[in-house]
Amino acid sequence: MQDLTRLSRPELAAYADGLRAEYLKYKAQPLGINMARGRPAPDQLDLSDDLFNVGSEQVGFYSEDGSDCRNYGNLCGIVEARRLFSEVFGVPIENVIACGASSLNLMFDFFAQCCYLGVGGNPPWKKQGNVKYIAVVPGYDRHFAIAQFFGVELVSVPMTPTGPDMDRVRELVKDPLVKGMFCVPKYSNPDGTVYSDETVDAIAALRPAAPDFRVIWDEAYQMHDLYEKSPEQLNIFDAALKYGNERNFVAFASTSKITFAGAGVAAMAASEITLQEILARLTVQIISYNKVNQLKHSYLYKTKADLEAQTRRHAEILRPKFDTVIKGLHEGLDGAGVADFTEPRGGYFISLNVNVGSARRAGELCKAAGLTLTPVGATYPYGVDPNDANIRIAPSCPSVAELEEATKLLTLAVRLAACEELLGETKEAAP
Repeated sequence: MQDLTRLSRPELAAYADGLRAEYLKYKAQPLGINMARGRPAPDQLDLSDDLFNVGSEQVGFYSEDGSDCRNYGNLCGIVEARRLFSEVFGVPIENVIACGASSLNLMFDFFAQCCYLGVGGNPPWKKQGNVKYIAVVPGYDRHFAIAQFFGVELVSVPMTPTGPDMDRVRELVKDPLVKGMFCVPKYSNPDGTVYSDETVDAIAALRPAAPDFRVIWDEAYQMHDLYEKSPEQLNIFDAALKYGNERNFVAFASTSKITFAGAGVAAMAASEITLQEILARLTVQIISYNKVNQLKHSYLYKTKADLEAQTRRHAEILRPKFDTVIKGLHEGLDGAGVADFTEPRGGYFISLNVNVGSARRAGELCKAAGLTLTPVGATYPYGVDPNDANIRIAPSCPSVAELEEATKLLTLAVRLAACEELLGETKEAAP
C-alpha cells in the first residue's frame, strides 16, 4: 500500500477520490453493526446457562458456615464466594468482600466515600480544595466518568508498553491534592497493555504526599487470555506490603465477562483497615447482597482454576474475532503511514491510533455508513483526545462475517479521513 504521507498533492487527491467512490457504496447500504462497547456475544452468555439450572436440590439454601442465603445478613458475602475471590486477588479471605453484580458500582461507591466521608482518618476529599486523580490514557471511559461525576479533576498520564509512565506519576504524587489513580493492570482498556512487574512494583512503592492517596486497581481482565495463558503478574498487595503501603490500594473484580454480564458476582479486596472503613459505610448502605447468586456461582466455580477454564471457553469464541479484525487492519492500513494498532494477547479491545489527527472524522464516516464505534475521544478525560488519534475497537459482539465488513469500512474511513487531513480539506458531514 502507498504511504499517503509521501504522495504529491495531485496523487493524494486522486487517491481520495477513489476512496470516496468506494465509501459511497457502503453508505448506500449501511452495515448496521455496533462495536461501541465490549459486550459479550450471545454465544458467550450461553456458556453460563447452567446457572439457571442450579437449584435448591443442588446447593440447598445454606452457606457452609450455616447461614441461610435467602435471608438478610452476612454483609461480607458467603465464605465460598470470598474464598474464590481471595484466589483471584491473591490475598487472605479476611481481606475480601463478595458483593453484588457490578464492580463499577463498588468503585463508584468507594470514590463517593473518599469524597464525602474521607479515608484513613483524613478529611473528605471534597473539603480539601481542588483535588485531582490520575487517569492513565488512553483508558476506560467509565472510570473517568466516576471522577467527573464527583467534580474531581483528572490529570492524564500516558500509557507506555509496560504500563503508566512512572516518571510522570512520581512527579504528580508530590502534590498532596493528587489523591490516587485508576489502574487496569492486565489487558488494559483499550490498549491491552499488561503492566510489567517493574511497573507494578513502582506503583506499590509510591510515596505520595497525600496521606489519603488511594489507587483503584481494576482486575477486570485478569483471566481473559485470548491465546496462551500469560505469566502470573506481580501481586500488588504483596508488593505494597513490602513497602508498608497496602492501605493505598483497593482492588475490584467481577465475573461480568465470565458468567452473565448483568448478573455475575463482584468483589473487592483491601487492607484490613480499609475494609473496616468500607464496611462501616456498607452497614448503613445495604443489609446484604444477593447471597443466593453467590451460592450458585460458588457451586459451579469453586476455584480460580474453574473461572480460568470458563474464560478459555470464551477465548475460543473471541479469538477468531480478534484475529479477523487484526488481519483486516493489516490489510487495510499496513504501509499507509497514517495509523498503527495494538495486537493484544487478551482482554476485550484493540486500540487503533491515527497519527495524522483525523480519528474523529474517521468515526463520523463510519457512523454515517452504519458502523457504530465508541465515540472518538472517550478514551481520554472529558472526551477530548488532544491528538485526535485513538479509536477503541470492541470485537466481541458482532459475528466474524460482520467484523470482516466492519474492518474494511473502518480502514477505508481511516484512510479517507487521513487524506482529507493531509489535503487540508474542510471536514463537512460525511459524503
